[in-house]
Amino acid sequence: MSRLRPLLLFGTRPEAIKMAPVVIECRRRPEAIDPIVCDVGQHRELLEPVAEYFGLRPDCRLDVMRPGQSLAELTSACIAAIDGLLADTEPDCLVVQGDTTTVMAASLAAFYRSVPLAHVEAGLRTGNLRAPWPEELNRRVVSLSAALHFAPTRRAADALLAEGVPPAAVHVTGNTVIDALLWTVERERARAEQWQRKYAMLGSRPMVLITGHRRESFGPGLQAICQAIATLAERFPDVAFLYPVHLNPNVLGPARRMLSGRPNVHLTEPAAYPEFVWLMQRATLLLTDSGGVQEEAPSLRKPVLVTRETTERPEAVEAGAAELVGTFFDAIVDRVSLLLTDPAEYARRQVAVSPYGDGQAARRIVDVLEKMT
Repeated sequence: MSRLRPLLLFGTRPEAIKMAPVVIECRRRPEAIDPIVCDVGQHRELLEPVAEYFGLRPDCRLDVMRPGQSLAELTSACIAAIDGLLADTEPDCLVVQGDTTTVMAASLAAFYRSVPLAHVEAGLRTGNLRAPWPEELNRRVVSLSAALHFAPTRRAADALLAEGVPPAAVHVTGNTVIDALLWTVERERARAEQWQRKYAMLGSRPMVLITGHRRESFGPGLQAICQAIATLAERFPDVAFLYPVHLNPNVLGPARRMLSGRPNVHLTEPAAYPEFVWLMQRATLLLTDSGGVQEEAPSLRKPVLVTRETTERPEAVEAGAAELVGTFFDAIVDRVSLLLTDPAEYARRQVAVSPYGDGQAARRIVDVLEKMT
C-alpha cells in the first residue's frame, strides 16, 4: 500500500499550535503517512518559537509578508506561493487549520489545482461577516471547497450540515488545541519554578490575565478595554493585572498610553506558548478576545470574559465557563468585579468537563486521513 503524502500548512502562531498535534500524529505513522510540512510565515517572528517548541521542523518556508501589506496583497501573495508549492510537491491532499488569510488562500490554490482539502476546526460560525473580520468570510470560503471537514464540536458539525455539506464529509473530532494544551501542561511541570521566578512580582496575589489583538477592537473598543482595566486596577489594588501586549501598534500604543505606570498592572512582551500556558494556570480569570484562549481556559477550569459581542465558540458560554462582555466599559468592570468578589459565582464558572475535547482530536483526524490512501 502506498503512503499518503499530505501537505500540512500553517502561517500563524495559532495555526502552528493547533496543527502541531496533527503533524506529530502523522509522523508517528511513517509506514502509512509521509507528511510534508510547510510554514507560510504570516507571523514569522511569533511562529518560529512555536515550531521549535513542538519540533515541527518545516520542510519548506514561504516568504509572503511585506511591510505595509494590505489583506488583498497578502491574499494574492499566498495564493501564488501556495500554488507553486502544490505544483512542486504534488501532495495527495492539503491539510489546513482555522480561518486565517493563509487558510483561505490555500483553499483557493488547492481548488484551482484540484487537490483535496482537509479543514481542521471546520464549522465555526457567528453568522456575521463583519465579526470576526475577515475570519468569518475566510472560513466560509474554505468550507465551500473542502473535501473533509474536521469539526471540533457537534454544534460546528451541525452548522456545516445546515449549509449543505455532505454528512460523510463531516467528522466531529474535538479541538486540537486541547491536545496541544494538555501535552504542554504535562511537559512544563518540570519548569514551573522558572516561570515563578520570572513572574515573582505577582507574588501570591490573584491575577487577571489579559489578551487582546482583534482588528474589530482597534480604536474606541480597545480604549474602553484599557480604561476598564485601569479602573479595576484602582478598585482592586491587591490584584495583579498582567497584559502580554500584542506587537501591533494599534494595540501597543493604547495599552502603554493608558496603563503604564500603574503599580499592579504589568505590561509584558508577548509570552511564548509554554509560558502563556503557565500564566493561564496561574491566573484567577482571563479577559480576552482570543478564540484559542476561549477553548483552552475551560480545560484549566478558569473563567473567561470575552471582549467581543459575538463568538463562534458558544459552547463555553453555554457551559458557563465564558461570558461575552464586548468592549463595553461598564460590562467589563462589573463582571470582573463579580468574579473577584463572589466565590459562589466563580465556582459556578469552573466547568468540570471541557466542551472542546479530550486531547485525542489529532488521532481522530489522522485516522480519517489515513483512509484516503
